[in-house]
Amino acid sequence: MRLKLPIAHILKAQRRWEKTLRTVTATSRKLITKPRKTRPKKSGLTEVSSFGSNPGNLRMLTCVPPQLPNGASLVVVLHGCMQTARDYDEGSGWSTLAKRHGFALVYAEQAQANNPNRCFNWFQSHDARRGSGEALSIRQMVMRIRRTHSIDPARIFITGLSAGGAMASVMLAIYPEVFAGGGIIAGLPYGAAYGMRHVMSAMKRPQGRSAQQWGDLVRSASSYTGPRPTVSIWHGMEDRIVAASNAAALLSQWANLHGVSEEVFTQTTLAGHRQRTWSNRQGATIIELYLIDGMGHGTPVRRTKAQARAGGAGPFMLDVGISSSLHLAKSWGLVRRKTASHRT
Repeated sequence: MRLKLPIAHILKAQRRWEKTLRTVTATSRKLITKPRKTRPKKSGLTEVSSFGSNPGNLRMLTCVPPQLPNGASLVVVLHGCMQTARDYDEGSGWSTLAKRHGFALVYAEQAQANNPNRCFNWFQSHDARRGSGEALSIRQMVMRIRRTHSIDPARIFITGLSAGGAMASVMLAIYPEVFAGGGIIAGLPYGAAYGMRHVMSAMKRPQGRSAQQWGDLVRSASSYTGPRPTVSIWHGMEDRIVAASNAAALLSQWANLHGVSEEVFTQTTLAGHRQRTWSNRQGATIIELYLIDGMGHGTPVRRTKAQARAGGAGPFMLDVGISSSLHLAKSWGLVRRKTASHRT
């Protein structure tokens, strides 16, 4: 009986998670305008089949613009549950930005064999620690593209949605020497859950840890003692999948790591939404927090009129009049000034 109880608990949590995801996906699809019949859009991503031992059994897809400049930047993108790399790219517009502004992309894609909902396993210890599982596979992807292209090692960034956002938190925590910055969208702090049985409770409400305790989880994840990556946190205030209180926990974690007070920030509005920024002693922005009123669970996008006429943005891609991809690219210095007015 000792073995059956925890297994039953895990299976119950898995079923609850799947039911929640199906409900939200169905609701999202009802709100999407039926697209007109068009030819299938050609993907801008290319698969790389060999990039190391790949202990996490992930797929690697890339977008490398022609004539990529020497010392180019790299963005690693992690999709959300029930998505593929191509789904997320089409909705978020990252490959369009990469081609327009001359930086490289790597998408890691989850396999259903690893997780039936295609969620990255940010909560499994063997996938969320340095030198192991899915985390090592993503690290190997970065190493592979650095070997084959002229990537500036000081200009590598990572972003993700939901489980992808939580996995981005993992990568920033365990490989801080690799990434200059990260964008965490509807994600969770590092160390929010260990094992499937804790996932649902962490998504609903993060554990009651102090800022020091949240920060210590990251400090204990590696022997690194250098400057920490910058972090941009995005969350919908009406998110019913991953509660917005996780954004507050993320802020506590990274404010503690950067040694700044959560109470001292600058607040402005961007496209009608709240933007808070924290700066270091040199005046450089190290943490951003975007709280999107009225938005549920997903990635904030801003669609053009032509895109709107073509159909919906897709599940978990939410048109709220602001493109998180574009603003992340701007904050990381990836956007060329002469074309900064383009909308994505």
